[in-house]
Amino acid sequence: MASMKQRVSTPKQTFVQMPAYDNTENLGLGEAVPPRLENFKKVSVIPLVFLVFYGVSGGPFGVEDSVQAAGPLLALLGFLLFPFIWSVPEALITAELGTMFPENGGYVVWVSSALGPYWGFQQGWMKWLSGVIDNALYPILFLDYLKFSVPYLAGGFPRMIAVLVLTLALTYMNYRGLTIVGWIAVVLGVFSILPFVVMGFVAIPKLKLSRWFVVDLRNVDWALYLNSLFWNLNYWDSISTLAGEVENPARTLPRALFYALILVVLGYFFPLLIGTGAIPLNRELWSDGFFADIAKLLGGLWLQLWVLGASALSNMGMFVAEMSSDSFQLLGMAEHGMLPECFAKRSRYGTPLTGILFSASGVVLLSWLSFQEIIAAENFLYCFGMIMEFIAFVKLRMKYPAVYRPYRIPVGTTGAILMCIPPSLLIFAVLALASFKIMALSLLAVMVGFVMQPCLKYSEKKRWLRFSVSSDLRDLHPDCPKGTEP
Repeated sequence: MASMKQRVSTPKQTFVQMPAYDNTENLGLGEAVPPRLENFKKVSVIPLVFLVFYGVSGGPFGVEDSVQAAGPLLALLGFLLFPFIWSVPEALITAELGTMFPENGGYVVWVSSALGPYWGFQQGWMKWLSGVIDNALYPILFLDYLKFSVPYLAGGFPRMIAVLVLTLALTYMNYRGLTIVGWIAVVLGVFSILPFVVMGFVAIPKLKLSRWFVVDLRNVDWALYLNSLFWNLNYWDSISTLAGEVENPARTLPRALFYALILVVLGYFFPLLIGTGAIPLNRELWSDGFFADIAKLLGGLWLQLWVLGASALSNMGMFVAEMSSDSFQLLGMAEHGMLPECFAKRSRYGTPLTGILFSASGVVLLSWLSFQEIIAAENFLYCFGMIMEFIAFVKLRMKYPAVYRPYRIPVGTTGAILMCIPPSLLIFAVLALASFKIMALSLLAVMVGFVMQPCLKYSEKKRWLRFSVSSDLRDLHPDCPKGTEP
């Protein structure tokens, strides 16, 4: 029986491929779907909403630094206005290109189709590394909240062991299947949101509107402020790497992004409104874990413990969502012949085993970085990837205007260019405010990708590693012979 994703050796092929645009598998004549792969469940809209939610946010845990950096007014305005500058354009582009290319690999495929496989690989390297750096943050945030109840986890050897054990446990969840991860995200999401709803009702008698309007422009840490906003409101495109696992992506993906956008904005703005309005301002106290202290001041120990538990579970949800995105991205790259064939092999649960192992190893290696260093490093790398996404979006509009897009942003080419200008300006601001250490390390990581791609191609040519391309991927230029596309 032929494999649904039958693989053929392609040592010299560098062409860009594009999937069929309907929701059926593009099988050759006489091919049958193996029962094992056919039984893999696709992700429906509700779990996908919470996978997007956790890929981007996971709740207000981690936004405290924005108040410390800029005060209540700028923090509130940031999380109210910043989504229109950054989150909405990124989500719209993800909806259009994610339905145009409904397959695993996401933004790697977009950039490959627009700029060529070399830059597609660079996009994949920078985004994967950014995602792994991001994922290294969640065990740290988890322990930062847990150390209030278990002081031994504040540092040293016990903290190192806790990070390792937590990473292994959450990695196993990813191994067991994306459908399980999706419904776990739903449960964790509801539990993470509820304590802030309760906190809002408890805080009503203590709210003072004047506290929301406190601002001191002479005492603003702009680098910390922008990095905090940027980190908490990006990664909308991460869900695109799972498009091949989504049920009816043409309909499900745009809806999930829309609902998740509303959930994310409310999930940030409402708790900030409560925290800054209900207690006297002390900016120095606004750091990781401070929402637990606010909960205790407003409702007592029981509410503090609930927020601590919600934070712990929220970080679990963000970890599994990010690792799903990172590992399926590697699978998609392997299906396009950019990585060795072993990255495309699935476990018996349908998950990319090699990709999961590589992503988990990266998390463990990077977990020694501090919270602020992790945010700055991942933002720097993420910015480079987003610049290429914006270029790819505009170029695909110009180069292939007639290609079917199940969801299309209702603007023309000029509108597409104008839509990318504000977030691009923000990207340059984030890059300019990076420290020399972060800038140097990030540029070094980018240069590693420049060298890695030719090395992989050389190993393919020498047959040291086996590469292949899935036969059910359709050429972007179906009328041209393979290998001769412009």
